[in-house]
Formats: sequence, structure tokens, C-alpha cells
Amino acid sequence: MKPVLIALTASGGALARRLAVPLGATVYGLRGRVAEADRHFDEAISAIRALHEAGHPVIGVCAAGILIRAVAPAIAGKHRDAAVVAVAEDGSVAVPLIGGHHGANDLARRIAALTGGAAAITTAGDIALGIALDAPPPGWRIADDDAVKPAAAALLAGTKATLTVDADLGEVARWLAPLPKADAGGHPIAVTARVPAAGGALVYHPPVLALGAGGERGVDADEMIALAERTLAAEGLSPRAIACVASIDLKADEPAIHALGAHFGVPVRFFDAAALAAEAPRLANPSDVVLRATGCPGVAEGAALAAAGGQATLIVPKLKSARGTCAVALSPTTIDPLAVGRACGTLAIVGIGPGASAWRTPEVTEALAQADEIVGYTLYLDLVADAIAGKPRHDGTLGAEEERVRLALDRAAAGRNVALVSSGDAGIYGLATLAFELIDRGGRDDWRRIAVRVCPGISALQAAASRAGAPLGHDFCAISLSDLLTPWPTIERRLAAAAAADFVIALYNPASQRRITQFRRAIAIIGATRPADTPVAIARNLGRPGETLAMTTLAAAADAEIDMLTIVVIGSSQTRRARAGGTPRMYTPRGYAAGHARE
Repeated sequence: MKPVLIALTASGGALARRLAVPLGATVYGLRGRVAEADRHFDEAISAIRALHEAGHPVIGVCAAGILIRAVAPAIAGKHRDAAVVAVAEDGSVAVPLIGGHHGANDLARRIAALTGGAAAITTAGDIALGIALDAPPPGWRIADDDAVKPAAAALLAGTKATLTVDADLGEVARWLAPLPKADAGGHPIAVTARVPAAGGALVYHPPVLALGAGGERGVDADEMIALAERTLAAEGLSPRAIACVASIDLKADEPAIHALGAHFGVPVRFFDAAALAAEAPRLANPSDVVLRATGCPGVAEGAALAAAGGQATLIVPKLKSARGTCAVALSPTTIDPLAVGRACGTLAIVGIGPGASAWRTPEVTEALAQADEIVGYTLYLDLVADAIAGKPRHDGTLGAEEERVRLALDRAAAGRNVALVSSGDAGIYGLATLAFELIDRGGRDDWRRIAVRVCPGISALQAAASRAGAPLGHDFCAISLSDLLTPWPTIERRLAAAAAADFVIALYNPASQRRITQFRRAIAIIGATRPADTPVAIARNLGRPGETLAMTTLAAAADAEIDMLTIVVIGSSQTRRARAGGTPRMYTPRGYAAGHARE
């Protein structure tokens, strides 16, 4: 999760902004006190607690006591808590409070290096041993967490370590160099890619294995997982030493391949056929059948070797199940899974509602935070500038919807995590439909392999209804008056049918610079079957600066000032007027009981 910097004062905000870029962090500022921040909050304790519970490393440029009071009720345990660091406003000291071995100590050191201050590290291992035994480098795993405490106690008491490292792992254990060592008789510590023998040793598994996988289309996930377990067992390899699952890009949309990654808790990376064909001289089982089908002579073996690198050894050649294949390659150095192949691209099509953060769902906020790149109409991207600060953004112009969607699909197909921004709800007159349409008819296999999700937002009709009262309390429909994609005679038929069925009607896109007569025609069609005093709400720019809401009647609506930023909600024959707190409202009863009269 991305770190967050908390600032409660102007001077704290200045230091937070200075630290944000080098730490890759988002700045949260107290509203009214910190003017320049990526996001603002109104109450510090609840905001800090929520961010910590969500898993964000929290860096508070504030008193340590504030952070302690905020996160205390949410502390789950030393192996689960996200990092919390307190930083003095003058940068003189950075104090890791929680999660010292889950990033807090490292964050404190980095902050001290940036400010010229001191990192107040208090964990015994860091001070006495120079390293944290329970915080190995990224990708490393500990075979048994319970073995850490006795090892640390022994070393802190003066016992030396007897370190053993698999002969084929080269220099991967250099991070353990600060430990005092003895050739024999010390506390046993081992670095291995294999399943350790029983005993009291502290065993580390470095990320040196690449698990290659292939198979038939639609292979069952359980079959692939069982095959992978058997493949590892063939050489006594530990699943904890797997750095990544690798396959050919043709399998980027294969659920069983992704299930393997999830099962072992590692990333899944993909290579094109050319990259795997380059591994042909190192394959143990090249296949002409596979070559004809995929463009490379071996998927599982080739992918394992490609991911593990040029010095890797194919330690387990291809094994087969009924429909799947697996192989394992061992690298003499640690594998950075994010630096090999590419990920399966993702496209999050997000609806930002009117754009204001208060009307933005947490799912959308998280999707924007996780995205590598953002695509959208410039106005909409500006509305979420607080949530996408520092991210590459691809701005588009009004009307160039297909161009923006194609760009988003292309970037996702290249393995990027892309957020495509739509106002309102992306699935209601938004960009989600266009994205699926282009995938469906585009003839692009790489687009079809993208993992697509749609994150809903507050729609224009929901926003208008909430401001107007509760006009959508019974059956309703939405009709767009734009004839760019729908012939006007079709729109007229829908208007007449909706009016005859007595739906509450939300009119989208009521007018534009070139479309000025259709709205009056729509009002006339609805007015043919609905009373002239039917309540109507005319809402513009809801949730944004310049918001307006006019409550009127069907008879007067035709003369209202409207544009593309306006939505019109026309009541049914049962919609009523009401006043709440002196404000005129409209509502539609949930049941059509007799005896209601308009106010």
C-alpha cells in the first residue's frame, strides 16, 4: 500500500510535501490548517485510524501521542500491523512506533536521510545485530516465524550464528553479513530453496524459483495447483522460495494460471512467444506441437527459464497432468518478479460521480490509488486531481470518447494497471459500455486478455433525486435526448411509452449548442399524458461549483435554461410536492395508495 503523510499544521504540511515525492507518498492535510495537500480530512484521529486499518504505512508529521491514540484500538499484532512513523515538524527525528520490521524502521531511516535528522530505532536486533531477523529483504520468506525469537535471543545473548547457504544460491545471503558467525556450534541459520529438515534452525527462503506453467484452455485451477505442488515435491523445493508464476501471454486470461499465483502468494508474469522461443536451446523437452500452437517450443520450461534469467538452471523439467504443464527454474540470484516479463493488464472503469470526494466511493478511490496510469476527459481528471496526484495521466477532449477508451485498452494490454475515468456512473451513459463494445468487436486478442472491472459511481439521476427529495421512490426510467447515437424517432417512441406507463423520467443530455428543440418536443410528448402541474426538478452541475437546482412544473419546464450539464427529473402522476425545513421537495410514494393530493 502507498504510504501516507499526515500533516496537522502549515509547517508540518511543508515538510510532508517535501517528503512526498521521494517517499512515493500521498499527503493528507487537516482541512483549514494545511492548504496544500493531495487530500484533506476534518478529524485527525478517525482519519489516521482509517488509513492504518486500510493497510497504509502512516507517517505523521505530528506528535507521537496523536498517532498512538489513533491506531491503538486497531493494533492487530507485530506481524500484521502496517508501519507507523512519527516525524518532528522540524525533521530532527523520525520515530518508528509500530511495524518496525514491516517497513517502519526503513521509512524512518529514509526520512532521516532526507531531512538530515536522526532515526530513533529502538528494536533490539537492529541496534545490536545490525539487521532485523524477522524482516528479511523483499520477497524472502521465513520457514517458521516461531524460530525467529529463539534465534534473536541467542544472538543477543552472545551466541554466534552458524550460517549454511545452498551451494547453488551464490551471494544471495549477503544481507546476513553483519551477524557474528561461527563455523560450528553456533545458532543454526539456513538459506535454502528447499524444504528444510526438522530442527531448531531459523530458515530463510530467498525468491529464487520461477514456476513456469502452461496447459490447455480452460484447465481446472485445482488440477494446476496439484500439479505445481507435485512439481515442487519432485526436487524437494519449498513453495516459499517461489518468486513468481510465469507463462506465455496467450494465457494472460487463463483463470487457472492466476489461481496458481494466488495459491502461492506471488505475482504472475507473462512473456510473448518470441521471448520464450529464445529459450529453446535450454529446454529439456522442446515440442513441435507446442511450437505450432504457440510460436515457441515450450511454455512451462521456457517461461520458468525466462523469468529466472540467463544464469538459471532448469531444476525440474516439465511435468504434465491431464491438461496442464509445470516446470521450475532456479536462479543463483534473487528474482525481482516485477522486473521480468509483464503483468496481466488491468482496466478499472471508474465512475467518479459528480467528482467531489464526498460523493466518490471508497472502491473508486482505491482503484485510482492502485492505477499506474489514468485516462479521461481533462475536466473529469481535474475533478479527481487529489486522488491521482503524481500519476501519469492521459487527458482527452470532450467528444473523443472512443479515442480515450482505445488508449486505455492499449495501455492495459501492455501490462499496465489503468483507470479509465467517467463522470457519474461509468455504466450509465458512461464509458463502460463503449469499452466492452470495443473489446467485443475489436478483434484484438490482447484486449480480450485484460482483466476489466467496473467501479460504480453516483449517477446524475441519483444526485438530482437526492437534491430534489425522493422522486425515484417508485418505478422510473432514464432517457437520453442526444440523437448522436440514437435516431430521434426512436427517442420519441421511448418518451411516449415511458409517459404512457407513468414512469418517473430522468432526461439525460437534454440540450447542446446544436440541439435546442428536442427538449421542448420531449416535454410536449410527456405533457400529452401527464398533468401540467406535475413536479419537475432541473438540476445542473450537482456536486460541483456552480450547482443549481430549480423546482418547477411540467408546464413551465419547456422554458427552462438547460445544457449538457443539466439533468431533468419529471415526476409521475403520483409524484407529490413537499416542504422540508422550508425547502421545496418532491417525492413519489412507494405505493400508489388513494387519497394523496398535491400540495
